[in-house]
Amino acid sequence: MTTKPKPNESLLDELEDTLAHGTVARRVETLRKVTDLFVDGTSDFADDQVALFDDVFECLIDHIETSARALLASRLAPLDRAPPRTLHRLADDDAIEVAGPVLSKSERLDEAALIRTAQTKSQAHLLAISIRRVLSRAVTDILLRRGNDAVVHSTVSNPGADLSERSFDALVDRAALDENLAACLALRPNLPRPLYLKLVAKASATVRARLEAANPKLAPEVSSAVRTAGRRARSSAVALTSQTEIAHALVRSLHADGRLDDRLLVQFTEQRKFDEANAAVAAMANVPVAVAESIMIESRAEGVMILAKVAGLAWPTVESIIQMRDELAGAAATDLVASKATYERLRRSTAQQVLRFHRVQDGASAQA
Repeated sequence: MTTKPKPNESLLDELEDTLAHGTVARRVETLRKVTDLFVDGTSDFADDQVALFDDVFECLIDHIETSARALLASRLAPLDRAPPRTLHRLADDDAIEVAGPVLSKSERLDEAALIRTAQTKSQAHLLAISIRRVLSRAVTDILLRRGNDAVVHSTVSNPGADLSERSFDALVDRAALDENLAACLALRPNLPRPLYLKLVAKASATVRARLEAANPKLAPEVSSAVRTAGRRARSSAVALTSQTEIAHALVRSLHADGRLDDRLLVQFTEQRKFDEANAAVAAMANVPVAVAESIMIESRAEGVMILAKVAGLAWPTVESIIQMRDELAGAAATDLVASKATYERLRRSTAQQVLRFHRVQDGASAQA
């Protein structure tokens, strides 16, 4: 039975001789032999032996050409026990052919190294990081802030990338001018519901502008068609997340028990819990959640006030809903003074008539 070769101090002796007297070709050949030795025995080496290889590789890296460093990186990157200092040196290389394999594949590369590279290196380095199997929020935040379109699209398309709500919010704004990014965002299962709705609304505006420019005579029909498509998208099963369904179930239970009131609704709005607030308004107005959601997102504040008047909400509650809606939609702040005057003049019977018309229109759109 043959045993795998083990590293020893003679490796350093050979290395010293190579560095002192060897040609570039000899240094590359020495690197190849050392790499073969490590790759063949990596599963059997103890920590001190891995550390010895780390010393050997570090000595050679500074004395070999880019193509040889790139080959070393591609062979070490997939290994679970690759020498850590060597990996960090390779990942920090300015040449992307060297850094790329380590940045994109190595599980031994720690988060601190990824953050440092993402903060300082080229777009090509960022793109390599963006395709890693797993990306933390700290890393994705930097990629999305510093990255060009290719980096951003790659990061958002990576199911292993953990995106913060702040990043999601910024991406939705950016997606208004980037249809490919909008498509990538819409496919992410963890996109917060309010941001999904905001994305649909912004994308609809972009599509509407393009279609109206191409067909100015059909602008009213185009606008109506886009609104209908947006309403369908918002109420589709794809748009509903498990968190949304849990929120709706909670509100239904509270309403059934008689515990749903203005005070609880204001708590939802102050905590920016869109799903709960929307479902609460729908329950108190006795309308389907999809209808309430359509009004909350698509219409101006007048639509929200109509829904609130039917629900019998006090003005402070309505004000809180409008403020939450403006913030989550990224819209300009509503004139609350004027809105309050309108709300106080609005009769409940009038609001009920308008809401019935909206429900009929929404039902006709769903059947079309």
